[in-house]
Order: sequence, then C-alpha cells, then structure tokens
Amino acid sequence: QVQLVESGGGSVQAGGSLRLSCAPSASTSDTYCMGWFRQGPGKEREGIAHICRDGGTTYRDSVRGRFTISLDSATNTLYLQMNSLKPEDTAMYYCAARSSWIATYKYWGQGTQVTVSS
Repeated sequence: QVQLVESGGGSVQAGGSLRLSCAPSASTSDTYCMGWFRQGPGKEREGIAHICRDGGTTYRDSVRGRFTISLDSATNTLYLQMNSLKPEDTAMYYCAARSSWIATYKYWGQGTQVTVSS
C-alpha cells in the first residue's frame, strides 16, 4: 500500500502562483506514473497533468502553459507549479499514482485546497 500526501495548497489572488507537492510513502512499480487531478465546487473531478518516469507529460488544455508537472526522481516527490492562477482554478487538488500510462490510477492522496480570489 502506498500513501500519497499532498501539500502546498492555499489562498492566492488571481495572477499568483502556488506549488503543490505530493510525497509517496514508497516508490514502487505502481508509482511509475503520477498525476494531478482537481475537483471544483459542483464540478466533476478532472485530470489536469500527468507524468511518467520516462519523462513524458500531458496537460489539460485549460492549464497548459500555466501549470508545470515534474517528478523528482531522487525523492520520488511529485510537484505541480501553478502560475497565472485564475478564480476558475479554485478546487481541491489531488495527486494519484499508477503503474503505466494506460493503467488505472491505483493510489490517491487526500487532497489539498487551492482557492484563487479575483
């Protein structure tokens, strides 16, 4: 069992930046790929950025160019650098881990709240 712990959420004004972190309790084959999801008020959860240890990344159109996902191979920590934040980015942000690009995400964190005010 792998536990994922997010941190770095908070409240910022529009145009500001935040960096989220996600620390897994272990590095296993099930953490080969990781991703960030978010769920805003009254909205469904959506995937926003994904990365695997092969270096590949994908982004949701709404965050591409503003958010950057990265994975520190030395510490196995996942990051999400969020710049030019907008009020519509307000959501609970979750990290997740899976074994490959096509696998279902197996492990989930508890989430960290991001609130962007106008």
